[in-house]
Amino acid sequence: MITSALRTVAHYSDSEAFGGTERALLQLVADLDREKWRSVLFHAAVPGAEQVALEARALGAIVHPVARVTRPMEGVSSLPSLAMSLRRARVAVFHAHQTWSLSCRYGIVAASIARVPAIVASMQLFIEMPPLAGIDLQYAFLSRCLDRHIAVSRSVAARLRGRFHAPDAKMRVIPNAITLRLPVPPDQRLRAELAGDDSTPLVLTVARLDAQKGVGFLLDAAAALPEAAFVIAGDGPERAALEARAEALGLDDRVRFLGHRRDVPSLLAVADVFVLPSLYEGLPLSVMEAMAANVPVVATAIGGTDEIVRDGETGWLVAPGDGRALAAGIRAVLVDRERAVRIADAALDYVTREHSSAAMAAEVGRLYEELLRR
Repeated sequence: MITSALRTVAHYSDSEAFGGTERALLQLVADLDREKWRSVLFHAAVPGAEQVALEARALGAIVHPVARVTRPMEGVSSLPSLAMSLRRARVAVFHAHQTWSLSCRYGIVAASIARVPAIVASMQLFIEMPPLAGIDLQYAFLSRCLDRHIAVSRSVAARLRGRFHAPDAKMRVIPNAITLRLPVPPDQRLRAELAGDDSTPLVLTVARLDAQKGVGFLLDAAAALPEAAFVIAGDGPERAALEARAEALGLDDRVRFLGHRRDVPSLLAVADVFVLPSLYEGLPLSVMEAMAANVPVVATAIGGTDEIVRDGETGWLVAPGDGRALAAGIRAVLVDRERAVRIADAALDYVTREHSSAAMAAEVGRLYEELLRR
């Protein structure tokens, strides 16, 4: 049993990019009770992880880069040194932040070798894996090393149970959450810069530009909505292809790719509608942030997202992978503004009550304590 006043939590990420998983990690670091928990971040030593390291350090976390693993034998050979680092840091809780089922596996195994008292893993996104024995065996081994799986939505938990038979006794659903802030006043100069004038409706998407996010279908919707301007904040491997497609569709004057932005609250403050056209999700932070900013949301009817966006109540849900359906959802918001305001108000009330990051961090902290009291 661990009883010391201040205990160390090692947050582990092998992600080579910055997205929702990393933002959720940082929110947890920010909101864990600092009178009980000291945060240490172990992250992949790659350029794509620089932002999460920088922001974790700004939150007071100690940061340890871990050598990038490109081959299985490199991962296996890294286990002794990583286990030793965990022992030296006197880690009480090891918390892996997973972007897919087998991510963070070397960290999880190292924590088991180091005999860390409590080992948990948050599954932010379930990516369907082929039914191969090697994958199943690896996951079964990782599951044995873990004390708890934390699923960020009921959908993720169900898919873990269905695909990998993750045991109910080890499963805990703790939904993602956001930091609730005072609303940002709209900057009309920013709106004019993005939309061109005050009368043009402004449609905002904030997403990493990869195939999962379905941004190509958003471009199809933009082609069907010549009355609106579209702004896409985010970067990723699909950006060049998406920009080329927008040009080919003749959308250069109405679709703007902003790249990574740190002023998302200001973008939300001038948006008329927020759209997330993802093909699959865990529980998207961007949607909750739009709700908290009182912006009407149009999203795809997929697992996870449909747990926070209830069609006609807290937003609009449309079929995934369908640009015409997406255009119809956006048009519904723009045509009936009174209804859009009512639904956005209901979404704001819902997310304020149910998805505060302070409450989420307190629940995670209680899970840590529960495991350490065994």
